[in-house]
Amino acid sequence: MIEAFVLVVVKPGYEEEVYNALKNANGRIKEIYRVYGEYDIILRVEVGSVEELDRFHDEVLRKIDHIEMTETLIASSYRG
Repeated sequence: MIEAFVLVVVKPGYEEEVYNALKNANGRIKEIYRVYGEYDIILRVEVGSVEELDRFHDEVLRKIDHIEMTETLIASSYRG
């Protein structure tokens, strides 16, 4: 299992619209937060492979209007 954090920058004024679109997107998104600062939304995503993460980007993120930029951070380990 691969865990990744996706940092999302949204066109100003569309934060709520994009948040709702992501919240209703699919089961790969485990957590979603609106945040202050350089990024507008942070997602925690769980996928089975890097190829599945690629599909998530293609099938979900790139199809939602008003997302200006994303940065994906793949977690190297979890020590809860």
